[in-house]
Order: sequence, then structure tokens, then C-alpha cells
Amino acid sequence: MLYNHSSDSPGSDPRVPSVPPRSPRASSRGRLAYAACLMLVIGAGLLWRSGLVPLPGWLVKYGGDALWALAVFLGLGWVFRQSRTGRVALAAVFCAWGVEFLQLYHAPWIDGIRATRPGRLVLGTTFNAPDLLAYLVGIALGAWAERRLFRLRS
Repeated sequence: MLYNHSSDSPGSDPRVPSVPPRSPRASSRGRLAYAACLMLVIGAGLLWRSGLVPLPGWLVKYGGDALWALAVFLGLGWVFRQSRTGRVALAAVFCAWGVEFLQLYHAPWIDGIRATRPGRLVLGTTFNAPDLLAYLVGIALGAWAERRLFRLRS
């Protein structure tokens, strides 16, 4: 346990545990800013995968997956404003990986949803294990940026 050993402050008690710095609370998360970032990331992802930007095939595939996972992170950050960055990131990993593993399940009702453009964009169609790493990259980028921005604002 960490203890506050500072004798400079009057009345400090070395037996009282100090509070280690933690990642920011969502009260620092502005919903308007998160909604704007989410829309920008979705737009970037759609442009990324549109074929209008000349990128190598692997970058189109896995960069798009990373942007999709970043959108999941931002969406969860928007919804769960009071959660810490690490918790939002972990929830985003579970959500993104859950959607990827759900692609192993094929039933007429879910394949019907996947047959639509929105269903394909949200749920995907085919399980691909390397996508799991791309999701981690996108979520890690979001968590890093959030912590960095909160640190700058403090």
C-alpha cells in the first residue's frame, strides 16, 4: 500500500494511505466532443474502406478494423461517461471481440441482418483472427489519446 510520507504538510499522517493518480473520470468526457469524434471516425472508416483513398489492401482491411474498434471505444466512452479510461477500453475489447466471434455463428436471421449494408458494417460477415489484433490497436490508440488529452487539460 502507498503511504503519504510527506512531512511538509501540516497534519499529514504517515499511516494514512495516499491516493495514487488514476485515469480520468468521464465527467471530463464531453458528450458533444465524443459524438463529434465518433462521427469523424465513422466518416474516416467509410472513406478508408471506400476505395477512394489509394492504400495497400492490408492497410485498407486492418486499418478499417482499427477504426471500427476506435468507434466502439468512443461510443462506449460517450455512453459510460463516469467510467475510467481503462474500463471503457476493456469493455470495447470485449464488445469488438464479441462481434468478431459472433461471426462464427450463422443462422438465417443474423445472416439476413449481415446481408444489409448497415448489418455488414456493424457485424461483419466472416471471422478473421488477425482482426482481433487490429481491434486492440484501434482501442489502444483511443485510450492513449484520451489519457493524453485529459493530461493536457489538467
